[in-house]
Formats: sequence, structure tokens, C-alpha cells
Amino acid sequence: MSFAEAAAFVRAQGQCAFAAVPVFGDDGETAEGARVFILERDGSGGFRVRFLAGPFFSAALAADEVYPGDEVPERVRELQFLPSVWQEEWCSEQIQDLIARLVRASSVSVPHLPDYLAAPARSASPDVSFPVSWIGGRTPRADDR
Repeated sequence: MSFAEAAAFVRAQGQCAFAAVPVFGDDGETAEGARVFILERDGSGGFRVRFLAGPFFSAALAADEVYPGDEVPERVRELQFLPSVWQEEWCSEQIQDLIARLVRASSVSVPHLPDYLAAPARSASPDVSFPVSWIGGRTPRADDR
């Protein structure tokens, strides 16, 4: 649905509408992250837009901002939106998980979307420690060894 239709839907239904835009890397072919725009009610009969952006597979967000409905940039008004529902706590998850939850809640069939929510969680046990030199991924120089 268009931005105007999405805004009307949010005001009338009390649900949300969202759009997700991939962010491509330097090669122009590989999506490295996404920008997500969530239209939601603002509590006074209007709507606002929650803007979240970040790299895939990272809990760090590059942006988490809220704009009143009348301050939404024109380039956002040109996007197509899907009706959905969402919960505030989803915004603390990785960006691909947020998108997966929004799509799943929209009841739209997207057969090619990977099921990130069902992927096994992998983490080190609490007693594992990593050398500080591993953080940042820098390859040690000959004189560092």
C-alpha cells in the first residue's frame, strides 16, 4: 500500500504498517543491512514513523528514531508498505529478526525470506574467554607476535 494508504490504515485500525529497504555494500550487489520504517499510532489519533537501521547479524543499530507524521521525508512517502502488527521489544533484536517478525505478523507469504527466527542460536559458553587481540579482527603484525 502507498504511504497515504498506510497512514490511513494505521489511524483507522490501530495496527502498524512497515517498509524495509536493503542497504547494499561497496560491491552494490550484497545487502549488508536494512532500513525499516514502521508507521504506528501516536496516541493522539495521528501517526508517527519509527526509523530503524543497522547491519545484518548485529544487535547494534545505526539509527533508532521517531518522527511525527508531518515530518516524514518525501523519500519515505514514496515507499510501499505492508500492514502488520509489532511490539516495542522487537526493536532490540537484530534487524533481520525485526523484519522477519514484521513479515510473519503481516500474513503475507514470502517464500524466499530465510527463517532467521528458527535459526539455532550459537554462542560461546560463559567460561570461554577470547584474547583482546581478536576483538576488532585485526591481523597481528610480525612485530606484535
